[in-house]
Amino acid sequence: MTGAKSRIIWGIGLLLVGISLLVGLSASRLTQPVWSLASFFKEAENDHRVGNVCTVKDEHGRVISQVSRRVAVGDEIFTAEGRHYRVVRIQGNTACARFIGMDKDLLAYNEFYSRLEVPVVQMVRNTRPVGIYHTHSDESYVPTDGSESIPFKGGIYQVGETLVNRLKNGGVRVDYDKTPHDPHDDNAYYRSRRTAVRLMQNNPIALFDVHRDGVPDSTYYRRYISDQQVAQARLVVGRENPRMQANLDFAKRLMSYANSVHKPIVKEIFTAQGDYNQDLMPTALLIEAGTHTNTREEAERGVALLADAVPVVLGLTGPAPEGMPKPITDRTAGTPGSWKALGWIIALTLLGGSAFLLISAGSWERAKSRLGDFFGREFTSFFAPRRARKPDLDTAEKATHIPAPGHEDPDASEAARDHLERIRQD
Repeated sequence: MTGAKSRIIWGIGLLLVGISLLVGLSASRLTQPVWSLASFFKEAENDHRVGNVCTVKDEHGRVISQVSRRVAVGDEIFTAEGRHYRVVRIQGNTACARFIGMDKDLLAYNEFYSRLEVPVVQMVRNTRPVGIYHTHSDESYVPTDGSESIPFKGGIYQVGETLVNRLKNGGVRVDYDKTPHDPHDDNAYYRSRRTAVRLMQNNPIALFDVHRDGVPDSTYYRRYISDQQVAQARLVVGRENPRMQANLDFAKRLMSYANSVHKPIVKEIFTAQGDYNQDLMPTALLIEAGTHTNTREEAERGVALLADAVPVVLGLTGPAPEGMPKPITDRTAGTPGSWKALGWIIALTLLGGSAFLLISAGSWERAKSRLGDFFGREFTSFFAPRRARKPDLDTAEKATHIPAPGHEDPDASEAARDHLERIRQD
């Protein structure tokens, strides 16, 4: 086998092996976060740091949102009314967001759910569990717990218990993993990913990572809803994951229906730079239940009202209302973003293989010639009847140097010499 042919085979082999490995990794439940080009440049997802607050204003200086996290250009906000904003500029602790327009999906969901009657009979239609865990297991509520942080046993666990009990009372199976992931640092989401992967082994229908915010103003989340004082919730979707569009669609449905039943229990949807382990499934969300200056009881009452919407939106209980859009968990419904990662993986692998072939060949024309010559020689038999093939190096050498006495074919010998010369030049 010549050096040129060897390099071609190695290049194609690496290409095929790379595609196989990357596709297999993409389909598996990895314990490492999904890779993206932006992950090399983004900061760590160290959010909910008390005192680290960014105020988001529109182009006219009106406050749209306040968040205790790093805000990046490209982050988006979807308000309960359906207004869509995108962050375009950041200066210190203030971000400027441009009004994109009214979100058509939210307007459609708001219109539909506002006319939907709550099912009286709660029939169980799906037995898959909802998985719940806490990445920041130290998060607490100052008025009730005495501190904004209690390592390994924060007040957020009581909020999680309330969510679990409300879901169970609604006929929903729940897998609640109380594994702590302290300290509250840049690696918390890496540690909690192992917990999320364990929950995935039970084939959950959704995953909720329950937090509280770190905005100091207690009135920012406090509302009087359904005859009680509660802390509103915010839904957070990570932008750096291939299931982002599916996660966002689920968040829009959940906010729309929850607010139609207990208006406005969900304050907004925030799409932030990060993945938050939401690449694991299309119905993974991060829930912020109030902030550290709310009482824990306010946060518990808030997540209990949010929980009322979960079974219907996921299609877990109750008769399917006529005309209701398919839940994101329906296998016949689209899951936007699922094939996006696969497309990028294949594209990057093809690019890498092409670069290897181009470098080894020395020029684009020679690379195309080698690739075409290789496939023409090696794979013809798979697509057409067997036919006479051009001699390879050994055959050419034999035809050139060891002709059979009395049976010389001048044309065949000349062709063999030409082919041998091309191979040697390569």
